[in-house]
Amino acid sequence: MIFDVISLFPEMFEAITQHGITGRALQNNIYYLQLWNPRDFTTDNHKTVDDRPYGGGPGMVMLAEPLEKAIIASKARQKEILKDSLDFVDTKVIHLSPTGKPLTHEIVMELSKQKNLILLATRYEGVDQRLLNSLVDEEYSIGDYVLSGGELPAMALMDAVIRQLPGALGDKDSAVEDSFVDGLLDCPHYTRPEIFTNTTGQELKVPAILMSGNHAKIKQWRLQQSLLLTRAKRPDLLAVRSLTKEEARLLADFDLEGSGFPKN
Repeated sequence: MIFDVISLFPEMFEAITQHGITGRALQNNIYYLQLWNPRDFTTDNHKTVDDRPYGGGPGMVMLAEPLEKAIIASKARQKEILKDSLDFVDTKVIHLSPTGKPLTHEIVMELSKQKNLILLATRYEGVDQRLLNSLVDEEYSIGDYVLSGGELPAMALMDAVIRQLPGALGDKDSAVEDSFVDGLLDCPHYTRPEIFTNTTGQELKVPAILMSGNHAKIKQWRLQQSLLLTRAKRPDLLAVRSLTKEEARLLADFDLEGSGFPKN
């Protein structure tokens, strides 16, 4: 997969290219990344990329022209790389913005099927709306809050998409079992030691079912825990999800027995 990212701070993307899963995926050619700085597409000595907003108000607004030129250059590069590919279509341009639609797992899965993407990570008070209207295909937000720029959201989107690409994860089942994949939060996880004694002297044990070796029961327990955690922490997810007969039974069993829910 090919990513082109337009950012005033391209060096920030070392966080994703040099570390962890995304760093290894880049080394293994699972995805490719080209970074573009809008300042390289300016024509004045000061490399100006912003100006005061018409109508007054606080902050500065990013100019349309340098961003347009960067997007056009990105598209030309991608077209040249993919010119012999039967799958090539004009790439999607995505702007990371608090005014965008929420970035969900479903959207991530759709984006992971693309061959190439251009991510626009902007700054300041905003971007000239004429640029957004003419060249941006989608706007996505990673939450109802404002960050200093679009670089962190762009990296979040990339991380979420890259881990869905074949070969990115060491365990082929890891991405399938993540939270949100089936509309539920992930179940609790435990590892050695079997008994963990914390600093207050409490002896905290791994749930017995996980030590039983009964994989069918363990799978059932994990599903129940996912349902319970989702109901407790993200009831909105359950509200739009149709429960299977087994899931409804597992919730009903818990409500009758009142046991098994992990304590914080």
